[in-house]
Amino acid sequence: MDMPSAQEAIASNKQAWDESARLHKDTATWTALLGQVAKPGFSCLDPTITAVLQEVGVAGKDVVQLGCNNGRESLSLYSLGARSVVGIDQSRAFLGQARELAAVSPHSPEFIESDIHALPERFHAQFDIALVTIGVLGWMPDVALFMQHVARVLRPGGTLVMYETHPFLEVFDPRAANPLLPASSYFQREPFVLQESIVYEGQGELAGPTSYWYVHTLGNVVSGAIAAHMQIGHLQEYPHSNREELYDQYEHQAAQLPLCFTLTATKLVE
Repeated sequence: MDMPSAQEAIASNKQAWDESARLHKDTATWTALLGQVAKPGFSCLDPTITAVLQEVGVAGKDVVQLGCNNGRESLSLYSLGARSVVGIDQSRAFLGQARELAAVSPHSPEFIESDIHALPERFHAQFDIALVTIGVLGWMPDVALFMQHVARVLRPGGTLVMYETHPFLEVFDPRAANPLLPASSYFQREPFVLQESIVYEGQGELAGPTSYWYVHTLGNVVSGAIAAHMQIGHLQEYPHSNREELYDQYEHQAAQLPLCFTLTATKLVE
């Protein structure tokens, strides 16, 4: 089949996310989240990314989260002392959920609907930290171009903090008869074509709009950051999964796979 252009893929992915949003509200997790975000010290950030953010230093900083989904992680940044937080996502439906959570929290982040490739100019060079978390890179057709847009929103000396799924995990199919047998190439350039709803809570596959998932090697991620004039300060790989429960089966193996990574990169002062 013919692969879509980058813009066609981005538009399809936006539609898929918007149409999947309602599935994330009809859950016990959403109900619990509404109660949790009302607490001043709320954080859903796990110990791994919390430690990295503490090392970088969030207190008193202006932070943007690129691909903020329902805003729960953006709200969590206040527990680390962020001065201001902006969450950006292209899914209007998920941003509606983010605003619902913010309305019951003691904090006031700004949530902006925008394709990351077309960010409003008012955000250029406005942030000390740009946060990118699990499942953002896979929706990006071109990781080097994405890194350029990340660098654009950072002030000189500002830092990208990333906590992502390890791309090597994409080689495996967790639903296969043998989930430890490589099922695709680590160097695959064409996106996976998905025709299921985007859900993260262990639900079975549900038919949904077509979306496109791209695999970017760890080398391409690092090279993209460097080409965007950011200096790598930290890159750490981990054996724990930060994805859906389906991927927990890859933990605690005798021959352990890398399952996720953290990266920091600082925008150089020109």
